[in-house]
Amino acid sequence: MAIDHTKETEVRLRHAGLRPTRQRMALATLLYAKGDRHLTVEELHEEATTAGIDVSLATVYNTLHQFTEARMIRVLAVEGNRTYFDTNVSDHHHFFIEGRNEVLDIPTSNITINNLPAPPEGMEIAHVDVVIRLREKTK
Repeated sequence: MAIDHTKETEVRLRHAGLRPTRQRMALATLLYAKGDRHLTVEELHEEATTAGIDVSLATVYNTLHQFTEARMIRVLAVEGNRTYFDTNVSDHHHFFIEGRNEVLDIPTSNITINNLPAPPEGMEIAHVDVVIRLREKTK
């Protein structure tokens, strides 16, 4: 039996200042239904298509960027042209497993960052992203 998260999703969107359109509701439901995760635009589009949601790749892209601007998700760039969207907006860092294109969370308590440079006048550090790249050991 599937759980209906419609009201929760609507509240989440409204709290972020976004109107809960049909497409935003459908994509937000897909994003958050499986807990914290890291997805590309293409992966979310594929999930939407599989779920029978009629949405274009451009709409998924635009919606994810709207969610990012509303601070519902955060962007994680780990490879040149591959961007992941992270549903966990808390301060944390990431492992990236090369060859698998898999992203895993690292709690911030496991990393200490010291001696950050002072930001330019009028700026502040929003957060620091650490991405540790992993690969399978060769024998």
